[in-house]
Amino acid sequence: MGFPTKVQLIDRKNSQQWYINFPSALAQAMQFSRGELVEWLVESKNQLVLNRPQAPASVLKKTLRPGSSTPSKPSPAKPSTEPASSAFSKKSKP
Repeated sequence: MGFPTKVQLIDRKNSQQWYINFPSALAQAMQFSRGELVEWLVESKNQLVLNRPQAPASVLKKTLRPGSSTPSKPSPAKPSTEPASSAFSKKSKP
C-alpha cells in the first residue's frame, strides 16, 4: 500500500531545508519514536531506502533451523487417531 506524500521546501536566506513527512498511519504502523535516528540510502533516482538501526523487534518471530539459511515453517497438524465422539454417532434403535 502506498502513501502519496509531497516533498516540501523552505527557502531561507542562506540555506534550503527539504522535508518529507510521514503520514500518521505509516509512522504508527512502523512504531517510530520521537527523535529516532534514521538513515536515508539512495538506491536509485526513483527509490530511497530508509534504514532504522534501532528498529523495534518484530512481533512475528521467525526462527531458523540449525544449519539452514531459510526460516522454518510450522509443521502441519497431524490427523487425530481418536475415535469420533459418541455424541455425533448414530443412535441404534432398541
